[in-house]
Amino acid sequence: MSSHHHHHDLWDEQAGHTSRQIVATLVGGVLILASFAAAFLFPASATTAPDSMGTLAGGGLEHPRNFYADALAFFGALLLGVPLVVSAAKDLWHGHSHMDELVALAVLAAFATGEYQTAGAVAFFMLLSTLIESRTAQGARASIESLIRITPTRACRLAAGGQEEDVEAKDLKPGDRVRVRPGDNIPGDGKVLTGASTVNQANITGESLPADKSPGDEVYGGTINLTGALEIEITKSGADTTLGKVQELILQAERTRTPITRLIDRYARWYTPTILMLAGIVLFFTKNMDYAISMLVIACPCALVLAMPTAMVAALSAAARLGVLVKKVTDLETARNLTAVVFDKTGTLTTGNLSVSRLTPAPGVDGAELLRAAAAAEQNSRHPVAKAVVEVAKRAKLEWDAPAEFEEVGGKGVRAVLAGDEILVGRANWLRERGADVDALEKQDAHHADGLSVLYVTRAGKALGWIGLEDKTRPDAAKAIDDLRELGLKQLLMITGDRKSVAQRVAAEMHCTGVMAEALPAQKLERVDELKSAGHTVAVVGDGVNDAPALAAGNISIAMGAAGSDVAIHSASIALMNNNLNRIPFLVRLSRRTRSVVMQNLVFGVAFIVVFLIGGATGTVTPIMAAVLHAAGSVVVLFNSARLVREGEDLEHAAPAGLQAPAAATAAARA
Repeated sequence: MSSHHHHHDLWDEQAGHTSRQIVATLVGGVLILASFAAAFLFPASATTAPDSMGTLAGGGLEHPRNFYADALAFFGALLLGVPLVVSAAKDLWHGHSHMDELVALAVLAAFATGEYQTAGAVAFFMLLSTLIESRTAQGARASIESLIRITPTRACRLAAGGQEEDVEAKDLKPGDRVRVRPGDNIPGDGKVLTGASTVNQANITGESLPADKSPGDEVYGGTINLTGALEIEITKSGADTTLGKVQELILQAERTRTPITRLIDRYARWYTPTILMLAGIVLFFTKNMDYAISMLVIACPCALVLAMPTAMVAALSAAARLGVLVKKVTDLETARNLTAVVFDKTGTLTTGNLSVSRLTPAPGVDGAELLRAAAAAEQNSRHPVAKAVVEVAKRAKLEWDAPAEFEEVGGKGVRAVLAGDEILVGRANWLRERGADVDALEKQDAHHADGLSVLYVTRAGKALGWIGLEDKTRPDAAKAIDDLRELGLKQLLMITGDRKSVAQRVAAEMHCTGVMAEALPAQKLERVDELKSAGHTVAVVGDGVNDAPALAAGNISIAMGAAGSDVAIHSASIALMNNNLNRIPFLVRLSRRTRSVVMQNLVFGVAFIVVFLIGGATGTVTPIMAAVLHAAGSVVVLFNSARLVREGEDLEHAAPAGLQAPAAATAAARA
């Protein structure tokens, strides 16, 4: 968690610096205002105009009233201008050019000509603009920062004798048992041992409705226990928890840069010399320093610099609130260009909560023998099919031994050795390749298993029978695919390793434009590559458990239900912490909306600089007016970007019942 603490300390340090800067800016502003008041109340006589230090040009005597006005302006300008000049000098010393040098030069030019009030006023409004930018950026990052700061710090660990001890949450280790009372944060990822409660896990899954938790259910660190007391066995703590990974993803996304940002930076080194040349030409022909100062202030392109990062931070904040974690902002930018989406079936378009609906033993084989052999072979697999088989065997109160050998072949089945016998569970073609005779079972299956996922089981080459499993489609999946079609996506395909009859039934329910059944992982990759070769920008959507190769093949990859799944979080470029497919069309809309806001900001920034640069060159815009306009331009860009924070509010408060959380859906399916 050291990196997270580093970011906490960095943000605290930035907040402290901002507070000190506010005080210094206010003091300097008061001094400048007082100097204007002094000049107004005690004006210099028309015949004895003071020079820059208040010395009378005629008699060499000091005029006390003008001296005090100029002194106030001098110290106010010094207090306000020094931070700007020092910051610009540091940037130049380290070889960085942020174009703030233009304002620093304007302040120095005003000082050099004795226009202390102008120097102070320009510096005041520039610092005010910077403070507004920093405060608004902190506001846009509010939901992200709150996520970083909810990391639990203390935990109530149960010792061997059942005694409670208060410990640091980061010191917890897998296997520790903790007690979490109502209102407490859960200190790490784990499994509920005893107790029942509802847990608010919105900061992980983005779902506003709390999830019911009972023994056996997974819980996530940083979520809030609401109603009952829970005893939890810790499985992950600290940076290894889902929250820790979420934090790192968000920080990683904030650090990435988009192609547009890199393009702006590429031309930035030409910008400052060009503006200096233009200001020099105006000064040469007009002999008026105020014109040049106005141009330097207006030309500082804060609105342009802020156009992209403020929009991206606001968009990341909106996405994180709904449980959509984007690893790189370039992926968010790519989402607007999607033309094809490839969906996995199990766990993506369907709930993944498979249930055994038919058990058909071969002639002369007992049903318990069939189920026991299948459960023994499947017990070490994490595939949803394997979990369903083991679950029904447990409910039947069957017992079995651990296999001596275990092998899982992706997309085909599993092989295990038990008591010297080889047990094969999987697809008919694969079992046939391994020398098993399943022809009789296939004939039996053809009459009774239409629409079911079928597992064939053999032991020592002898066919034991087949198991039919059924999976329900997600209630919001068809609507999400229809929404994607309305957004202009042409190819909405489902690719699955399941049998053709099952795939066609699900694809028809989902309104997919195409379906590919009985596909091996390599064939999924080939289909994605074909779409990309045809000019499509492809998103691959899977549950992340057995889709890692296919996920890696897409232009962007989206892992469903990533909460608690290390594979899903690491294999995909975008992780959906919940199982709501409506987050995918939201992502496309957010990407397009973000691009629109960025372009609005850029057009405004360019037009602002061009129009008022001409105003400065012609004397229409004074230096103080230029500083005020500069601050106003930055505020317009910031508030335009901040509108993105509210994107998706309709989804946040309208989650379908039954899609509250992965655990809640599982509990409902089992009930």
